[in-house]
Amino acid sequence: MSYTFITLPSPVGELKLVANGLRLAAILWENDKPNRVRLGPMSEANDNPILIRTARQLEEYFSGTRDCFDLELDFAGTDFQKKVWAALLTIPFGETRTYSQIAEQIGSPSAVRAVGAANGRNPISIVAPCHRVIGASGKLTGFAGGLEAKERLLTLEGGDWSQIGKTGDLF
Repeated sequence: MSYTFITLPSPVGELKLVANGLRLAAILWENDKPNRVRLGPMSEANDNPILIRTARQLEEYFSGTRDCFDLELDFAGTDFQKKVWAALLTIPFGETRTYSQIAEQIGSPSAVRAVGAANGRNPISIVAPCHRVIGASGKLTGFAGGLEAKERLLTLEGGDWSQIGKTGDLF
C-alpha cells in the first residue's frame, strides 16, 4: 500500500494530509511522534483530489465557515480503535465528551483507558475530532498536536478554555 501526501500550513501548525488512493488516511501534526500513526511509504502528490478537497475543507474550518467535514476516510487500526474513532465522528461541532462517555457509547464502559489510548492514536485528527474529548474533570488532557492546539481548536468551535486548567485527570 502506498500513500500520498501534501502539507498544509494552518493556525495550529503545519499539517501533513495523507491519502490512501482516494480516501483520507491521516492528518499528521508538525511534531507528531514518528510511531503514533503507522503508515507505509509516502510520496508527495499535490494533484490528489481527496487531499485537495481535505485542504479546502480544513481551510474553511479554520476560517469559521465549516463545522463538519464531508470526506471519504480510511481508518487503519484495530476493530476497537475503529469503534472509538467512529464515535469521535458523532461528537457535534462545539461540544465535548469525556473518555468515559465514549466508552459508554461504544458499549465498553470499563474500557475508559483503552478509549484514551485509541483516541491518542487517532490518525485523522481534526476531522475525527479527538480534540473534543476531555478529562472527566472538564480539563484539557493529552493531545497529539499539543494542548495549545487543542485549546485553539475548541476555542475556534466556540468554547472558552482560557480559564480551564490544561492538565488534570485523564479519565
